[in-house]
Amino acid sequence: MKRYIPNFLTLLNLFSGCIAAVFAVLNYLEWAALFVFIGIFFDFFDGFAARMLNVQSEVGVQLDSLADMITSGLVPGIVMFQLLQMAETGGWNLGFFGHETEMTVLPFFGFAITLASAYRLAKFNVDENQVSSFIGLPTPANALLILSLPLILVYHANDVLNTLILSEWFLIGLTLVSAFLLNSRIELFALKFKNWSFKDNAVRYLFLIGSLILLVTLKFLAVPIIIIFYVFSSLLLKASKNNDIL
Repeated sequence: MKRYIPNFLTLLNLFSGCIAAVFAVLNYLEWAALFVFIGIFFDFFDGFAARMLNVQSEVGVQLDSLADMITSGLVPGIVMFQLLQMAETGGWNLGFFGHETEMTVLPFFGFAITLASAYRLAKFNVDENQVSSFIGLPTPANALLILSLPLILVYHANDVLNTLILSEWFLIGLTLVSAFLLNSRIELFALKFKNWSFKDNAVRYLFLIGSLILLVTLKFLAVPIIIIFYVFSSLLLKASKNNDIL
């Protein structure tokens, strides 16, 4: 029975992603963000449960990526589509079978995030080197980055931030950066706990504590800062290891 527990958690991640996708399509982006966060919570603990129960399986690995494709791949693409639609002031109208629509081409560029996520997950499934670390930004971290934008708009009520986030050039640039980071060769430490020892997980604990402090003080504005902190701390950790080897 215990071998089904991690896969059940993964399916809860997938179910959360399905709900988030519906809310994102309906442009209820706060609710979409909530269910993405819930899905990522299950995504974190399914792998942990598999390691603790010693029931890792190839099916579990594939199922995990399929769930991530929805929660952390499709939903961020839809959210970026909605943000670009809000930001856009012009563009080419789409015509289907002679009928003009108010929808324009540019918002579909947001799905570059979904395509990049799919490619990243496919590479991850066949890469045996991404066990204790990641190559490229993990899709859940990227999803948190994208989903934080509508929450910043709603809860921080800052004219400068609102103008920046609803700038189509900012959103296009962020989409390109997102797609690049997902498939870059940057090595990032993984938040995978094999045990609760501080000695074995010092970097992970310090990162989580720092992230918690930022979230308490800056709320949703902390999320982009945490992602940047994650990338740069991983680069510093990699550099320090290389210096130790030399």
